[in-house]
Amino acid sequence: MCRVKDGGQAPMAAVVSATSLAAESLGLGAQIGALAAGMQADLIAVAGDPSKDITALRNVRFVMRGGRVYKSR
Repeated sequence: MCRVKDGGQAPMAAVVSATSLAAESLGLGAQIGALAAGMQADLIAVAGDPSKDITALRNVRFVMRGGRVYKSR
């Protein structure tokens, strides 16, 4: 969020940097970092649109890890 608010980075560029680019930098780009067949798909669902308002990432509705949904009460 600091990169978007203070550094002027576009919201989706920050999301890509934290996901697929981070996976590639760790040598894991073939396993994680994208939603595609054969990939490990851990994801979060948020209230709002982080491409327009990066702070929407603070409002996580659920986490899916290994195909299982976890909700916070």
